[in-house]
Amino acid sequence: MEHKENLSRRKISRVLISVSDKSGIVDLSKGLSENGIEIVSTGGTSKAISEAGIPVRPVEEVTNFPEMMGGRVKTLHPLIFGGILGRDSDKDQMKEHGIENIDMVICNLYPFKSAAEKGVDLSSLIEEIDIGGPSLLRAASKNHSRVSVVTDPGDYDWILNEILNGGLTFEQRQQLALKSFRHTAEYDSIIQSVLAQRFGEEELPSSLHLTGIGSPPLRYGENPHQSSVFYSDLLHSA
Repeated sequence: MEHKENLSRRKISRVLISVSDKSGIVDLSKGLSENGIEIVSTGGTSKAISEAGIPVRPVEEVTNFPEMMGGRVKTLHPLIFGGILGRDSDKDQMKEHGIENIDMVICNLYPFKSAAEKGVDLSSLIEEIDIGGPSLLRAASKNHSRVSVVTDPGDYDWILNEILNGGLTFEQRQQLALKSFRHTAEYDSIIQSVLAQRFGEEELPSSLHLTGIGSPPLRYGENPHQSSVFYSDLLHSA
């Protein structure tokens, strides 16, 4: 029974949006709102959505706690993470503590890589290390049996279409969760690589994490019947 339920589409009623790259977010938010979906959002994202005349609920209204420490603490609250991590079997406990379900998380991360490439000073670079964003993505990805997670603005159109068709399937949520985990893994790999250079690390590390960006598929692999892609160093791909 549970397997069949997981394969069904999950209706989206409430979405949390917190994005650094705001490409396409207003159009997506408009589509969500026009179909009765509640939008909860943070800081600059909430402002962009609100200024477009789209109803949005600031995250502070959910948590009854202000954004603080210069924006370092916004979403790190049980009323947010409980809403993302809560399972169907947790309904009674969620009701007891006033936690409402969050059905989808739309999030992308502070632009650490571009800041590093610009050569900003170390203290400014440190502020581009996203904390809440990766936490939101990992929570939503972990609970993909119920929650959909979106990291790529290029996915907005098809995801909105699926929402209007009744929600995303379990298989779609799985693929989005994988994409999210790759996104956060790439992000952390870049951070550790850049900071190792900035901190002047000289010893060989005990482990090595490589982050590459794939080319379009090549004509064939080592043999004609095989597929292949060429990966280049993400930090030096330009």
